[in-house]
Amino acid sequence: MLKFYFNGAPNPNKVALFLEETGLPCELIPVDTRKGEQFRPEFLKVNPNGKVPAIDDDGVFVFDSNAILLYLGEKTGKFMPPNTPQSHAQLYSWLMFIATGLGPYSGQAVHFKHFAPKDLEYAHNRYQFEAHRHYKVLDDHLAKSKYMVGDTYTIVDMAFWGWARMAPFVLGDDVFNKYPSVKRLLDEVSARPAASRAIALKDKFTFKTETDDEARGFLFGHLKTRAA
Repeated sequence: MLKFYFNGAPNPNKVALFLEETGLPCELIPVDTRKGEQFRPEFLKVNPNGKVPAIDDDGVFVFDSNAILLYLGEKTGKFMPPNTPQSHAQLYSWLMFIATGLGPYSGQAVHFKHFAPKDLEYAHNRYQFEAHRHYKVLDDHLAKSKYMVGDTYTIVDMAFWGWARMAPFVLGDDVFNKYPSVKRLLDEVSARPAASRAIALKDKFTFKTETDDEARGFLFGHLKTRAA
């Protein structure tokens, strides 16, 4: 049976949504990153990068949320676009846009907005600008397209949903006033029963919620390195 290593963060939620949409049997394995469980030797065998999500598909290890979505989509044939060069070109392009742009810039924007020392104005402004720029690209695209890839709900919409639902935390409570087409798709995906079930998976386990000094050392490795 497929093993799904996860917590309640945006990237694991993408994969959780796929698993809930498909009903694919899996064993849930919580990884509490505030306790440093992502650095345990047994988990590093699954993902040497020490991050969630990751899967163990009967000895086939896949890590990175977008790689997992692509792997599972291709394996099951579910939530993939029509089998045409144009559709697959769009799928790969937008999936990589989220993987290399929206996700990383959103993550850094969150860090410098909520967790970094407040005197780092340059870094804060840099990542806020880039996160907004990526949301503008998404909004312009979705103003002309029902889903991320044409008229078909795919793994790219799941990848989009993982981060888009966090947009107010990343960019502020008024973010959807600026990007109404993003909100339209976010609302549609969030209304799917599988989305509610995906979010609720974390509630089956107890995760540490405090971002204390120990947690900061595990979440922000440069702090632990400096202290050493």
